Amino acid sequence: MSDPSSRAATVDAARESIARGSKSFAAASKLFAPKVRERAWLLYAWCRACDDIADGQDHGHGMTGVADGPERLAAMTAKTEAALAGVPVGEPAFDALRLFAAETALPPALPRDLIAGFALDAEGWRPQTEQDLYRYCYHVAGVVGSMMAIAMGVSPDDHATLDRACDLGLAFQLANIARDVAEDARAGRCYLPQDWLDEFGIPADALLAPEYRDRLGLLGERLGLLAARYEESARYGTPALAFRSAWAVLAAAGIYGAIGRSVATLGPRAWDARVTTSRQAKLGFMRRAFDEARRRRVLYPASTRDATLWTRPR
Repeated sequence: MSDPSSRAATVDAARESIARGSKSFAAASKLFAPKVRERAWLLYAWCRACDDIADGQDHGHGMTGVADGPERLAAMTAKTEAALAGVPVGEPAFDALRLFAAETALPPALPRDLIAGFALDAEGWRPQTEQDLYRYCYHVAGVVGSMMAIAMGVSPDDHATLDRACDLGLAFQLANIARDVAEDARAGRCYLPQDWLDEFGIPADALLAPEYRDRLGLLGERLGLLAARYEESARYGTPALAFRSAWAVLAAAGIYGAIGRSVATLGPRAWDARVTTSRQAKLGFMRRAFDEARRRRVLYPASTRDATLWTRPR
């Protein structure tokens, strides 16, 4: 039996991590029932730590290029595998995964799929096609959506609901990529598919050059619109969730979806300053999501998922 005080300390560290790393997700997590909320924090803490290790960041801030990507990946993988095996790691974020996996019977393939996304970054991988982009988004975010659904009580065998949860992760990552084009470029990274850049005549190593800004704005708009498609699909998974979980998911969809929509609207000006969602707007999305959650079975009736959307691997 685990030590309750040790669990409490790990949960406290996870709560601090989400408060520092993402005000949007921290706000949405408050809507969960207590048990689900704690598990969301635990999962977030591990994901955040892996992301920070891979990018040389501190809770998602101050990205710097890293020269030792493979070594960072090896350390991350070893600690993750120890956590999945139930071995105390001695680092709060990885012990958070250990607790989360044990409490939810998490399929190990899912966290390993997330690690595979960081492996792509460590290899200096870049998407060549739109399909490559979706595969990357799955590995770094879509799989997190699926794990979050499991935290909310969705069975690992409920593929239809996990597909919708993955869609929300894809939507968030597409919006992330759109918002962070400039920050990524300064760190020597580009997540825009090469065939998109070829289509618009934009050199990957000169994304931020003033002469390409208007064309880059069109790609930001494309990403924002794609994010909106996956966000809309994700909403149809909420009838499978308890009310408070559905409320939190719909609030997060609105809060984070606003980032992608803002990039699409701003066009060439999207990278003049970091796009954020104001506190007032967050509260508005929470209020709207409450009503949507109450009416979710009417608003989002059972339906077949759009076959043209990218589908996660089984």
